Amino acid sequence: MTDEQSDQERAESRAHHLLPEEEAVGSDDPQAQAEAILAESDIREEDQNVAPDTVLERRTSDQTVAVEPPD
Repeated sequence: MTDEQSDQERAESRAHHLLPEEEAVGSDDPQAQAEAILAESDIREEDQNVAPDTVLERRTSDQTVAVEPPD
């Protein structure tokens, strides 16, 4: 089996197993939708910093909470 066949089978499987929210939106082409989802997933897997919400900030609690003096 070639990588191209494997990718095709992977996309077909993903197209048949869309998440409920993906099914709710609907698609004119579930195969293309699955291929796009898997392509993005592969990119994120290779470089976990490419997704905008995956940046991990390292701060202490006193750096994140504004403490106001009592009245």
